[in-house]
Amino acid sequence: MSLFQRYLKSKIKFFQREEIRVSVIGNLAKIPASLLGTIKELEEATKRYKKKHLILAIDYSGRFDILHACKNLMKKSQQGLISEEDVDETFFEGELVTKCIPSPDLLIRTSGEQRISNFFLWQLAYTELFFSPVHWPDFDEDKFMEALVSYQRRERRFGCRV
Repeated sequence: MSLFQRYLKSKIKFFQREEIRVSVIGNLAKIPASLLGTIKELEEATKRYKKKHLILAIDYSGRFDILHACKNLMKKSQQGLISEEDVDETFFEGELVTKCIPSPDLLIRTSGEQRISNFFLWQLAYTELFFSPVHWPDFDEDKFMEALVSYQRRERRFGCRV
């Protein structure tokens, strides 16, 4: 049993006590069967909780997410379950591994990097971006408030000009 697997097993009761739903996203095909079993056990044990949701991204990338959705849609089309006309943005989003996650309103990127690094490529379409030169360990409450104030001042248009 891996260290990560032991950790997850040891936290199941904690997540239940705190009523935290746990979901795992990513390329789960690469995960050892025993770890995958623990992940499924944890997700099943916490699936009824709605207020707090912890999402663990394991071997996740935005490109993987989009490719995974495309392959699922191709299979469904080949099986005659869907047609081209069935597929719109909402239908496509339902095939993403991130379907359980709402699109972020704000992405804060620390360390002076000004890229999204293959993270949530589909979901970030209308997300406001905030770039901070401060490294993550030093990103404190004041820096977080700076990001929130910046976000608060923006006029969100979701791709439309007004």
